Amino acid sequence: MTTRPLDDLPNIDRALFRVPDGESLGIPTEGEHAPRILLLYGSLRSRSFSRLAVEEAARLLRAMGAETRIFDPRGLPLPDAEEASHPKVAELRELAEWCEGMVWCSPERHGAMTGIMKAQIDWIPLALGAVRPTQGKTLAVMQVCGGSQSFNSVNQLRVLGRWMRMVTIPNQSSVPRAFMEFDDNDRMKPSPFYDRIVDVMEELVKFTLLVRGRSEVLTDRYSERKESAEQLSARVNQRAI
Repeated sequence: MTTRPLDDLPNIDRALFRVPDGESLGIPTEGEHAPRILLLYGSLRSRSFSRLAVEEAARLLRAMGAETRIFDPRGLPLPDAEEASHPKVAELRELAEWCEGMVWCSPERHGAMTGIMKAQIDWIPLALGAVRPTQGKTLAVMQVCGGSQSFNSVNQLRVLGRWMRMVTIPNQSSVPRAFMEFDDNDRMKPSPFYDRIVDVMEELVKFTLLVRGRSEVLTDRYSERKESAEQLSARVNQRAI
């Protein structure tokens, strides 16, 4: 994997920073493309702290050799308010197919993830025909809090990750009083909360390297082998439940 310089990561202790690689994980990665990570955030505010946290995460992922894309939810319609051909829906679904792992970061609002975060996940289908765009891909969950530290949003995101049949990594990040954790240049200040995001991204890259290329084997199921592709498509895309 090709890594990026650390010049844009002023909080990092270079002597302690590690780039996950195949050799340390006991897997061959020579000639493999960079891990592809899609990052989603859950606020449309001009100074969205979930977006700022995602941008910090993306910088770290790039320094670890990953390729990243951040989806801008502005303009995404409510689920079922438009057809799936809507440009923002099509963009999101293409990114979901492109990636090998995801980062979901939501603010906590009224004790839960935001509707903006949930709408993005709801627009990603469990199946497109007989193909599941999220199954077997890795996921890291994060949240930002306006007040004291909470884990309501990340807990809900874990439920959704399991429902989408994703491999949700054990580590997670919750940033309390997020408005105090970013400077006037919208960069995260040095803190244990920043260090936790480093931990989470490092773990995500490791799990992505381990899982990608093996997801078809890991998610192969007896019950689904009994179904034809047509039967599977009819079952997972049924309109009435």
